[in-house]
Amino acid sequence: MPNAPTVVKGMRDLLPPETRWFAEVEAAAREVFALYGYEEIRTPMLERTELFARTVGEETDIVGKEMYSFTDRDQASLTLRPEATASVARAYVEHRLWEKPGWTRLYYIGPMFRRERPQQGRYRQFSQIGAELLGGDAPQMDAEMLIMLARLLDRLQLTGWTLYLNSLGCADDRRRYDAALGEALRPLAPRMCADCRRRALTHPLRVLDCKRPEDQELIAQLPTPLDFLDDGCRGHFETVRRLLDAAGIAYQLQPRLVRGLDYYTRTAFEFVHGALGAQNALLGGGRYDLLAERLGAPKGAGAGIGFALGEDRLVSAWQAGRAAEAVPAAAIYLAPLGESALGPALALAENLRRQGLGVMAGDARWSAKKHLSTAARQAARWAVLIGENEINSRQAAVKALATGEQSAVGWDQLAEFFSASREQILSS
Repeated sequence: MPNAPTVVKGMRDLLPPETRWFAEVEAAAREVFALYGYEEIRTPMLERTELFARTVGEETDIVGKEMYSFTDRDQASLTLRPEATASVARAYVEHRLWEKPGWTRLYYIGPMFRRERPQQGRYRQFSQIGAELLGGDAPQMDAEMLIMLARLLDRLQLTGWTLYLNSLGCADDRRRYDAALGEALRPLAPRMCADCRRRALTHPLRVLDCKRPEDQELIAQLPTPLDFLDDGCRGHFETVRRLLDAAGIAYQLQPRLVRGLDYYTRTAFEFVHGALGAQNALLGGGRYDLLAERLGAPKGAGAGIGFALGEDRLVSAWQAGRAAEAVPAAAIYLAPLGESALGPALALAENLRRQGLGVMAGDARWSAKKHLSTAARQAARWAVLIGENEINSRQAAVKALATGEQSAVGWDQLAEFFSASREQILSS
């Protein structure tokens, strides 16, 4: 017998009940984004490779080592999107969204692809939730996005996170800083890891993103972007901080925090969480005032700020802070006892579903013992047994699986019987 096919390395199947965790996170994100006026955008998973080379940066690890790229039959180089901000910026420019009044607020939820080393919470196909606020450079935009993210984490009842904040400055600041950083790295780089030695020559800013503990003492000797801010960028960052203070959003200044992509300017941020181990970034983002302009937007029309959140890592942190109790697909398990009970039982189940109650039905050929065992294994909270006696009396036998207590409840009173615990028995 041939070996069964297995999933591609670095990718995975998401199975119930874990898919319900993802669905809850996505529903919470949609709910919070709507409060701030964001609308969903869905971009293709395939883009022209040049889009990411021009925006993310040819010297970044993503473009240089991690993208899934191929040549199609038309000899065009295409890439499975490794991130979505570049795709959103491309759509913003292509559809001239800057012509609409006010700022453009967009969010996305979907799969991304990077061929990186698999580790805790990181996969080669992974799902991201992100948002982009485009059309201006006001510090208010930065503060609004960070306030919205804090609200999202609060909505998920995720505690223990920390917001790290920094400013990378404008393009002129970056040029001055890159020159000073390269000079400072010259005597230090030979004592650092292989990746840092390479980055010191090709992309010095990325050295600050190194997570190896052995290199941190050397990185602490390097200058920071904050040392090179001009008056405009310094004032912009001070206003962002003042607005966060006014909103009661706690943060820590992290002068060596950088983002790994070339398009970032000014505000950079990360939310981190201890449940994720050494690679503790929960989500991150920043301002990118020149990204859409590089793709063809009028000067100043494409400035914006955005973030991306890895769903796998967020769900991992979220599960760590919640009870391990299984979440049932439906809290009521309906057990038809025999073929003659099947029709009435299914009609009863459908009546309960019309009233918003989650019901899953078992096989009419099973015994009552097997039904109860299956209901318990599927994490249902109640089993409703319908046999010939129950059909004749129109009294369902309802068993609370946690306590074993059993009650006879009239068919017409079942919804009312469950109403006291309605929130527990709605399908998730």
